[in-house]
Amino acid sequence: MEFEGLRRSHSTPNLTPLIDIVFLLLVFFMLTAHFVDDESIAIDLPQAENSAELNNDAALELAITQQGEILLQGERTALTELEAQLQHLLKNRDDKAIILRGDRNTRLEQVVAILDISRRAGADAVAVLTQEP
Repeated sequence: MEFEGLRRSHSTPNLTPLIDIVFLLLVFFMLTAHFVDDESIAIDLPQAENSAELNNDAALELAITQQGEILLQGERTALTELEAQLQHLLKNRDDKAIILRGDRNTRLEQVVAILDISRRAGADAVAVLTQEP
């Protein structure tokens, strides 16, 4: 009586369906992802060697463009109206912090005026936003 030996299969698994699924998932995520612009106004932040990470999403944001325009929470405002608007916004807040995002070519005189107005309006802290070199 002769027994037939075990047959060894030299075939490898077909990876084509797996690769198809991976590419379909990649296309799906690329099409459903939305890309958000952080800011619509171009502000060239100054660089700072020593800085601390700021994790405060509840703070008010003030931005100063190179041309000297002031934006409070994304809305243009005049320097003369800034104190009243800040008082109104800070009145019922627990966190009275302000984040100042200014272009590197902004005049220092305007920055100091905004810092003074922020303090008079009741801000507890004003953080100046910079970028790492």
